[in-house]
Amino acid sequence: MNRRLAAILFYDVVGFSRAIEKSESATIEVLKENYKKIIKPLARHHNGRAIKAMGDGGLLEFSSAVDAVLFSISMQYAVEKSNLNNPTNRKLAYRIGINIGDVIVDGEDLIGEGVNIASRLEGQAQPGGICVHSSVRDQVLNKVDIDFQDLGELSLKNIEKPARSFSVLLNQKTEMLSVAPGFPTETSSKPAKTLERFSLGATVFVLSLAALLLWQPWGPTHTPASVDRMAYPLPDKPSLAVLPFTDMSEEKEQDYFADGMTDDLITDLSRVSGLFIVARNSTFAYKEQSVSIARVAEDLGVRYILEGSIRRAGDQVRVNAQLIDATTGGHVWAERFDGQATDVFAIQDEFVRKIARALAVNLTKEEKSEIAKGQTSNIAARQLFQEGWESYLGYSATENAKAVESFKQALSLDPEYGRAHAALSLAYLRGCKQRWNEELGMSVDEANEMAQRSLAETASRPSSLANVAASRINLYNERYEKARTEASRAIAKDPNDPEGYVALAWAMITMNQPDTGLELLDRAVRQNPTYPNYYVLAIAMAHYTLGEMESAGTILSEALERDPNAHELAAVAAAVFSQLGRHTEAHFAMKKWMPDASPQQLRSAPFSYHFPYSWLNRPEIVANIVDGLHMAALSPDDPIGELVDRLKSSENSDRVQAAELLGMFGARAESAVQDLIEALDDPVMTVRKEAAVALGKIGPSAASALPALIAMSGERIVGMRARKAIEQISSK
Repeated sequence: MNRRLAAILFYDVVGFSRAIEKSESATIEVLKENYKKIIKPLARHHNGRAIKAMGDGGLLEFSSAVDAVLFSISMQYAVEKSNLNNPTNRKLAYRIGINIGDVIVDGEDLIGEGVNIASRLEGQAQPGGICVHSSVRDQVLNKVDIDFQDLGELSLKNIEKPARSFSVLLNQKTEMLSVAPGFPTETSSKPAKTLERFSLGATVFVLSLAALLLWQPWGPTHTPASVDRMAYPLPDKPSLAVLPFTDMSEEKEQDYFADGMTDDLITDLSRVSGLFIVARNSTFAYKEQSVSIARVAEDLGVRYILEGSIRRAGDQVRVNAQLIDATTGGHVWAERFDGQATDVFAIQDEFVRKIARALAVNLTKEEKSEIAKGQTSNIAARQLFQEGWESYLGYSATENAKAVESFKQALSLDPEYGRAHAALSLAYLRGCKQRWNEELGMSVDEANEMAQRSLAETASRPSSLANVAASRINLYNERYEKARTEASRAIAKDPNDPEGYVALAWAMITMNQPDTGLELLDRAVRQNPTYPNYYVLAIAMAHYTLGEMESAGTILSEALERDPNAHELAAVAAAVFSQLGRHTEAHFAMKKWMPDASPQQLRSAPFSYHFPYSWLNRPEIVANIVDGLHMAALSPDDPIGELVDRLKSSENSDRVQAAELLGMFGARAESAVQDLIEALDDPVMTVRKEAAVALGKIGPSAASALPALIAMSGERIVGMRARKAIEQISSK
């Protein structure tokens, strides 16, 4: 056997099967175009060899780890640029995995564990990302200036030992190292040029860092963002994203202090109607990431970026902040503050005023009075609130219980802290809405009562967060008009907070105005591009209310593909998929919702399922979701056959439920018509009633049941069901 050491690279297209399903010819065309114009020329340029292409993936060999990594960086930027220039929706994203290992040469092919590890690492990469083995990272570390994120020890399928792995951070440094395809293939001097370019880039980076440390913000500028590459059109008012302030303190617990200041600035700036502010959820996605200002602006569709740092030592604090025009790379405003930690609240207010002034936005009298409303002047209380808010955003029963404790501790230090009262009411509401009440040590009704009691405390301590909480609590308790009014007040107070729009959207959806709800959700998504999964649930249910089942199914399916751990979507997804006849997907989603449940537990789960809201005058909306869950709990291989078997069970309850479920399948249960006709003679009246209802729902395909239904139509109790079934079968 001929063995050698090689740098092995695997690449693969993300969501290829779905892309093929949508447009086979277009997807294959783009795949071939990328291979011909990007992958092959870049591989030659970086001294690589394309070993084989396998459908939507490929295997390449490089003589060094540096070449493999530089190729992967250039490939991802080239694909991204190609996607941006593509006028159609035929866009593909790739994952890349790289390993250095001993391989066996088999003709033109390579085999061995080194190849297998590279293949498995590719599956660990993010869409558009690069995952490398620690051996690759060690080889590259002192040769090229690239940032890596430590992924720890990964357990790879069919690989005995865990693999220490790293993700390549695509940022301004890697952007400088990337090369575009279409260059001459005889670029023999490329490594020297790359190092020369890197050397220049490193010098610029060091100078920029030195300038920042000396606080001379009018020196070096950032690489300008491209308006054409922005994910969203720029708003018609000054648009701003506040990046998480960097915590420069030696004590790790001060991280909450830095995050709290960032949160407060976003909250206060969002109250200024003359500004467009991106929500916290989207900007905190960049926390502890090395990303360029231009990329953030392009991702979020904004012109201005506010960034800064905080260093706290005891009672002393230093805050640096700078406002950058991403479209020019230049500074608009900068400020440095040194003083007592207790002075931070005043400096936050001053920052808001100075930023508004720098962007030529006039604050109204009302906006000036709204800034910092509902906040606290107690540093410890503010820190406890931040700890609670981070737990609340964790979205689990355990984290929600932690949030309650943190908010209560904050209020023990400052009982007048309005936002803490509002946040506490939201955490209690989540306890009853999500049935996370046991972790709170109370019943569902007690959690609901505590939510309303905490909300009452906000009456004399107003804030937009309190209005959002009031809207959600009123909607949960079926006070629809009050829910709509409170959400509208939240938007009036804070026109940049997407949560107000989401709250109002839910009010409109449950009041049977889903079109308006979708318009509001569009606004929320624009304000918060990295939106959480509960936005997806609202969007899907708006389409569901409209009767647009296919759209609802697509939205949920794509969300679960993006985030396989989105358990809060899994139950509704299971119901929708089953009603669309996608039984395998439905059952898979059902098991995602209840991963440890036995088949019997899956069948009983829908009886205890609780959707957080009900619909005004349309109880069938939630009832249909529950019906869909019952269908999803069945075997995906032959759900109709399973129900026919249960229809012949000796247990009365089994026969009743089987007949009822067959009706839920409608025309798809045509094969069970004869068994349902036989069930019309069942000695148990409830079975006969459900069998008649099921035949009616099956429709014209159940015409053979008409004689039996006519015969029983005169009976006192079941006759009404029989007559309705006759009408349904005949009218269709």
